[in-house]
Amino acid sequence: MAEINLKRGFNINLVGETDKEIIETSYPTTVAIKPTDFVGIKPKLYVAEGDKVKIGTPLFYSKNDERIKFTSPASGVVKAIIRGKRRVLEKIIIETDGKKTAERLTVPKGSALKREKIIDVLLRTGLFPLFIQRPFAIIANPDDEPRDIFISAMNTAPLSPDPNFIVQGEEKAFQKGLDILKKLTSGKVHLTIDGSRSDNSKAFTNAKNIELHKFTGPHPAGNVGVQIHHIAPIKRRDDIVWTCSVQGVILIGRLFEKGKLSPEIVVAVAGSMANDRKYFKTILGASIITCSCAGEKHIEDLVEFTNVRYISGDVLSGKMIDRDSYIGFYDNLITIIPERDKYEFLGWIKPGFNKASRSRSFLSGLFGNNRKFVQTTALNGGHRPFVVSGIYEGVLPMDILPVYLVKSILAGDIEEMEGLGIYEVAPEDLALCEYIDPSKNNIQQIVRHGLDLIFREG
Repeated sequence: MAEINLKRGFNINLVGETDKEIIETSYPTTVAIKPTDFVGIKPKLYVAEGDKVKIGTPLFYSKNDERIKFTSPASGVVKAIIRGKRRVLEKIIIETDGKKTAERLTVPKGSALKREKIIDVLLRTGLFPLFIQRPFAIIANPDDEPRDIFISAMNTAPLSPDPNFIVQGEEKAFQKGLDILKKLTSGKVHLTIDGSRSDNSKAFTNAKNIELHKFTGPHPAGNVGVQIHHIAPIKRRDDIVWTCSVQGVILIGRLFEKGKLSPEIVVAVAGSMANDRKYFKTILGASIITCSCAGEKHIEDLVEFTNVRYISGDVLSGKMIDRDSYIGFYDNLITIIPERDKYEFLGWIKPGFNKASRSRSFLSGLFGNNRKFVQTTALNGGHRPFVVSGIYEGVLPMDILPVYLVKSILAGDIEEMEGLGIYEVAPEDLALCEYIDPSKNNIQQIVRHGLDLIFREG
């Protein structure tokens, strides 16, 4: 077992951790699949409003590859097809009937479990998009055989759910998923756990058909991109690896174990403004109201905040959503934090005892890294010229020069991007650089633009 200890990084300790308790939610009355969750996908509809669907019924497919389908997580009727600016397809809302009727499916077993048939089943059931390809951080190509497959069973992002808790009761399905993943590559299936914990689930420590690794260190040690960099780095454009989440492995394992699509997932609710900070059992695409987190909690020392922000995902790389929105396809966390809606008078001159600071710009930085803070949406400044200060390297535990990489993307210099390691990163890997950036650049957006540019140029 490989053990890797990372020193660079930064843990953002926030108020609002999720209690270790799982709640069975009521079956959602509506669910939604959002094409905007899938990077690089140009959706083409299979259905229209009023159509009846079952669990596993295709709703739309990718124009670039018609084999990649996106299916309904519930049975019912297509209630609405929502489009945004320039008629961009934003979401397909399904009104559920509560019957949980699924499409008929033939799942291969035993000696019939060949790679081609596994890929075919995953494509037809809409689970294939669970595989994200590196480089480019896009949905994997079914025709590619990945060099390796990576799964991170440790989360270091702020308020992120505990994979050891999510896998409870799903140990058999998780192992089945690992067995399936092993058939998809001639290389290795790498599973990473938190080396600083002694209570890692036996589903991870005793897993078969994998190579186990232990990582320790601050965030982003739990990011699968950082782990790939230290285990088996991506060297060139065609050096393809796939990644999958713990929840994704469970969904795949359950499909081949039960012989049918079972879209049940566990979603954590966290954040200082959440009423019920617990784990909720629901299904893919459920409304966040199903998770009893639509109400806001009043915090006495935050009377200047009257609104809250809902985030599908964590505070660093998640997406802002509305109160009546739906859980993202790849997310199993809903974070609710205060929305700064009033200007803080002379905020720059205050000592900042209650503000998180890595650079010790506030006095709170003198009290160590274990103190927890209430995170707000305030930027604490505006956009400024990009200054080379050396602070970004301190939170990125990869042999990459983040400032020069970002500047090469802004300049559109593809050759320099390649030389500076763009194939190894995804936007989430530089999320901490964005968080501490005194120039307030949208670094994750810039990285995404660079990946899209270099992918298009071939």
